[in-house]
Amino acid sequence: MSKTIDRKTFLSYLGTGATALAAASAGLGVLDGKASAMSATANHLFGFKTNRVSGYFDPIEASTEDKLILPKNFKYDVVAAFDDIINKEGERFGSGCDYNAFFPINGSNVRGLLVNNHEYSTIFSIGPIVGDKMTADQLHKNLYYQGMSVIEIFRDEKGTWQMDINSSYARRINGYTKFDLTGPAKGITALKGATTAVGTFANCSGGVTLWNTVLSCEENFAETAAASSLTDTHYGWVVEIDPFDKTYLKKHTALGRFNHENTAMGVAADGRVVVYMGDDKKDACVYKFVSKDKYKESLGRGNAVLLEEGTLYVANLKSGKWMPVTLEAVQKALKDKPEQLKKFQSQGDVVTYCQEAALLVGGTPTDRPEDIEISPFDNTVFICHTNNDNHGNIHGHITRIFEAGNDLGALEFDFEIFAAGGRQSGFSSPDNLAFDSNGHLWVVTDISSSSQNKGVHKSFMNNGLFVIPTSGPDQGKALQFASGPVECELTGPFFTPDEQTLFLSVQHPGENTKDLNNPTSTWPHRQGDKMARCAVVAVSGFKLSN
Repeated sequence: MSKTIDRKTFLSYLGTGATALAAASAGLGVLDGKASAMSATANHLFGFKTNRVSGYFDPIEASTEDKLILPKNFKYDVVAAFDDIINKEGERFGSGCDYNAFFPINGSNVRGLLVNNHEYSTIFSIGPIVGDKMTADQLHKNLYYQGMSVIEIFRDEKGTWQMDINSSYARRINGYTKFDLTGPAKGITALKGATTAVGTFANCSGGVTLWNTVLSCEENFAETAAASSLTDTHYGWVVEIDPFDKTYLKKHTALGRFNHENTAMGVAADGRVVVYMGDDKKDACVYKFVSKDKYKESLGRGNAVLLEEGTLYVANLKSGKWMPVTLEAVQKALKDKPEQLKKFQSQGDVVTYCQEAALLVGGTPTDRPEDIEISPFDNTVFICHTNNDNHGNIHGHITRIFEAGNDLGALEFDFEIFAAGGRQSGFSSPDNLAFDSNGHLWVVTDISSSSQNKGVHKSFMNNGLFVIPTSGPDQGKALQFASGPVECELTGPFFTPDEQTLFLSVQHPGENTKDLNNPTSTWPHRQGDKMARCAVVAVSGFKLSN
């Protein structure tokens, strides 16, 4: 990719949307920080109570090298890689690392807990599968290495980030961990009467709640559940954990069961909690949940009960309306189809078979809705539609929703295509989208390993991380900040509170490896190591704006 493509001005392709966002970000708190992610609608964003990243760097070129490449004056430390020991009990860091969330200890920017999701196993974690059937040992590793890790990390006096394996908080949450079920599907027949569920896996992205817990999203769960003969309906939910409390483990069924990508939490005008969610599947829908009761900051984690009762909605893009995914709506849609109606006898059934119910009530199938974020500047909602080759959307796009009255709880909306992937923008297949507190957009890409460096994807080379400034001298230009190793995605970007460190996951390097003696990647190139390892890195070199 040439720099003339890489730095093309976005505003000429985005229409007025970027101009409006640039104006908003330029006028809200650039000097005094009032528009930082400390606002109530922004804790789920790129950083946790962030300040301001200067955002100025010399963009890099696209690359096919087996390296994590950053701009000059930036460096990275590998803080945790696959199979690293994370605590005194000898538990090990998982596979397919994805979402990250950093929680300061005693307000520190240089010591805290890092929560990381583990999405799936690879040949490096369970070995080659012979005859499409895993051995008992592989089945065990498959459940063990997926899920989540909570690790304690710190920056030493030399400026290097590393793990503290003596941490009392560090632990694994995986396919063997027991969760309490909440909400309408708890105890129903479709879940075999269960009030608890054992295990979480296929954990993709997530979000930080207003009460400082983590919501983790179970995405492509079906294969692992089937391989281990587990009850399918116990998976595909949104999981909640408290990084500082090992006993707090919940699955919130009111948020629906589907291929969850992430959560984006905000507050409606009347004080109710709103959670936006994408379903990462071709021809799948966009959802939001609105709680029945209102958020009260003084209740702290007690606000989690808000995720147990409320209304789940699905977006109808043709009418610009949020359609209720409720028993009443489904029964109305199936009033002349009694055989189909038998499947939906309660709201628990509706949320359990959410993908089917959403289409019945008028949800619009879209192009793999992955990350969703709420702008802290104007309450508009951004959705990464990664791609859908079923009908020619090869490079994906970013949709921007305008809720009626600027109210996240509204039932009507308008929308625009904010950005389209492709040659004109310099990247393909946007996956995660986020804002820093200067209002700049950060985008990681998800070109599949089988498509990288081939055909219409050839010019984009390896997956990367891009920044689109919405103000300043580089306003509207797509600037490549990072290029990942061979056959990886860069995922889970998250800043420390002072925005001096960016945590980033390098997921599935060498994914297409068939023979462990001939890996397609050996990143992070540890001495004597002949395998690729997914890892979380800490990127340093940022300077605060004045």
